[in-house]
Amino acid sequence: MTDFASLPDLAVRTLGGSVVAASDESFAEKENLINPWAPAFTPETFGPKGQLYDGWETARRRAGGHDWALVRLGLPGVVRGVVIDTAWFRGNYPPRASVEGCAVNGYPADLSGADWVEIVPESPLKGDTAHPFPVRTERLFTHVRLNMFPDGGIARLRVHGDVVPDPRLLSGLTVDLAALENGARVIECSDMFYSSPDHMLFPGLARNQAEGWETARRRDGGHDWAVIRLAGPGVIRLAEIDTANLKFNAPGAAAVQGLDARTAALDAWRPLLPRTDLLPDTRHRFRLVSPEVTHVRLDIHPDGGVARLRLLGDLTSDGVRELTARWDALTR
Repeated sequence: MTDFASLPDLAVRTLGGSVVAASDESFAEKENLINPWAPAFTPETFGPKGQLYDGWETARRRAGGHDWALVRLGLPGVVRGVVIDTAWFRGNYPPRASVEGCAVNGYPADLSGADWVEIVPESPLKGDTAHPFPVRTERLFTHVRLNMFPDGGIARLRVHGDVVPDPRLLSGLTVDLAALENGARVIECSDMFYSSPDHMLFPGLARNQAEGWETARRRDGGHDWAVIRLAGPGVIRLAEIDTANLKFNAPGAAAVQGLDARTAALDAWRPLLPRTDLLPDTRHRFRLVSPEVTHVRLDIHPDGGVARLRLLGDLTSDGVRELTARWDALTR
């Protein structure tokens, strides 16, 4: 679709997003906007309110105004692009929509006094179409408001961007340096045939094979790998490689390497965990003795899937300074 679509969806339910309010949801629930799966539709399937839709649908307005839905992002961050998807809404989609964003501390129930910024201007929509809108606003957001004019149905709202963790929640603590919610990302990998390697960095336990990273079967004698940019410069104390749900397609073995990209090239890897046999459907935990690193490379032999990768450790003073400087720059 666009380059920004490869970035995490900050609003998706599996990353903690929530639709906290809406002006109306007469036909279909507001919570459907952030479902992680593609919108589904079964024609001529009716409930007491009409045709069932996997999306958000409001009543027909007769007294002016417009409808809106308020989404608390699961992960705060800089929004790089928004997708407004009207999948399956063909005669009942809104002709126009816009998106606003704001940043607030804590968990306020009332956002009426928030400083809202328009990140997607009022724009025309088509029915049964995913509409991508790049966003150029370089600031942090915790909430977005989807406005549709005047009413109708929208299947999904995707809010893609860069995660920006609050350094106050990470400094001085042992944290998962590889967690997406802490700002880590997979920046390169050998293969993502079945699923994105970023799935390894999601919170919680994988419920099925699709919620991890899985590669195609290799036939060339090589092996697969992924490079993770950590939340910040840190020291890793424990690695967890989880092959949950991967009963017949787990890797035979794995290794972990690290480097400090501030002083070394991205090919100057140092071993942190030697090649070690893995079991299917198992959480493997390994104590590590790690130097200060900014990146980690996970090698799996020869191929297969990893449900979750956890790298527990501590941010260094440099790491805390980097995160704090970025947070301050984006929240002024």
